[in-house]
Amino acid sequence: MDNHAHLTAGPSPSRTALMSAAARAAHLLVDQQPPIFADTVAAALLGERAEELLGYHHAFGSHPILAGARTTAVTRSRCAEERLAEAVARRGIAQYVVLGAGLDSFACRSELVDGIRVFEVDHPHTQEWKQARLAAAGITVPPTVSFVPLDLEQGGARALTAALTAAGFDPARPAVVSWLGVTMYLSVEAIGEVLSTIGEFAPGTELIAEHLLPAEHRDPAGQAYAEQVQAAAAEGGEPWRTFLAVEEMDTLLSAHGLRPLAFLRQRDTVDAELWNERADALRPFELSVLAHAVVPER
Repeated sequence: MDNHAHLTAGPSPSRTALMSAAARAAHLLVDQQPPIFADTVAAALLGERAEELLGYHHAFGSHPILAGARTTAVTRSRCAEERLAEAVARRGIAQYVVLGAGLDSFACRSELVDGIRVFEVDHPHTQEWKQARLAAAGITVPPTVSFVPLDLEQGGARALTAALTAAGFDPARPAVVSWLGVTMYLSVEAIGEVLSTIGEFAPGTELIAEHLLPAEHRDPAGQAYAEQVQAAAAEGGEPWRTFLAVEEMDTLLSAHGLRPLAFLRQRDTVDAELWNERADALRPFELSVLAHAVVPER
C-alpha cells in the first residue's frame, strides 16, 4: 500500500483527539472574548470533519457536555503552555516534549517554537493523518519540530528515551514535558512506566500531566460530565481506566523520581475574577487536575 492510500484508508486520529481539537477551535467561535486560550490552527486540523464537529458547538454551545469539553480543552492547554513559557524565560529551557500529542497545534502557532526543539510523541497513524491535514491546509511545520512515532500503550514507555534521542532530543539537558488527556486511558502500571522514564530525564525537567479524579472527589458538574463522556468514550473503544486523587498522584510521582510542585484544577488556570465575569457557558468543574512536577537534582 502506498503512502497516499494509507492516509486515506488508514485509521484517523482517536475520537477524543478530534473532540479536543474541535473544542479548542470552537472556543474562538462561540465563547466570549478575550479567549481563555487561542488555538488558531485547531480548525484546520479537523479537515473534512470541521463543519460537522464545529456545527455541534455552534448549535448547542451552552450544553454542559460541549461547554465542559471546551473548558477542559482550553484550560489544560493554557496551563501547559504558560508553564512552558515560564521555563523558557526563567531557565532557558530549549526542549518541549508533547506526549500523546494528538492534534495539538503548539508547534505551528506559538512564537516560542523559534527558540526551542519540539518533540511530538504519538501513534504513527495519528501523526501521518495530522501531517496530511497540515499539508492540505498549507500550514508549514517548522524545522525545529520532530514527530516521534511511538505507541505508549504497547510498551512504548520503555522505548521513549531511545525514540526521543533518535529524533534529536538531548537527555542531558532539561525539558518541559506535557502529557494531557492521556492518563485516564492507561493502567496505573503504564502510567508509572512513563513517569519512571521521565524521572530519568535531566534534573530540572518539568512535567505537566493531567489526571482525572475519582467519583468521590468530583463536584456535581464534574460527575455529570464524567458519566456521559465516560460512557461515550467506552462505546467508542476508548474506555477511561484510571482515576487518581491528588494524594495518589502525588505518591505516584514521588515513587518514580519526580518531585511534585503543584496540583492545578480548572479554576486555577484563570484568575477568579475572570471566571466570575464570563458571560458564556464556560465554568470550571471538579474532574481533571494538572499535576506539575520536576525532576530533582540527584
